[in-house]
Amino acid sequence: QVQLVESGGGLVQAGGSLRLSCAASGGTFSSYTMGWFRQAPEKEREFVGGITSNGRTTYYADSGKGRFTISRENAKNTVYLQMNSLKSEDTAVYYCAADSRGRWLPQGRSDYELWGQGTQVTVSS
Repeated sequence: QVQLVESGGGLVQAGGSLRLSCAASGGTFSSYTMGWFRQAPEKEREFVGGITSNGRTTYYADSGKGRFTISRENAKNTVYLQMNSLKSEDTAVYYCAADSRGRWLPQGRSDYELWGQGTQVTVSS
């Protein structure tokens, strides 16, 4: 059974940076498209960005373009979300997710069948 475990969340001041990691175990990580989502209190879980299985293509929601960067190391079964110039509105629980079905640039929650437990990111203003 594939497991995804996020880490790296925490409290940061506005304008600061954080790097989240998501480690996968129990599956063929290198074949998965990976995505990052976030959910703020009383809001729907929203897509942040994704990366194809070979890491050659990344894509982002408008909220993170120019500030967030997704990368992966297939040899380490790990995907990263580098977040710079953080704003208070970035405060949320961040989740990584995996799509093993080979969809092209999936962005919807239902496109991903594997999820981590989430890590809290709090940006103080």
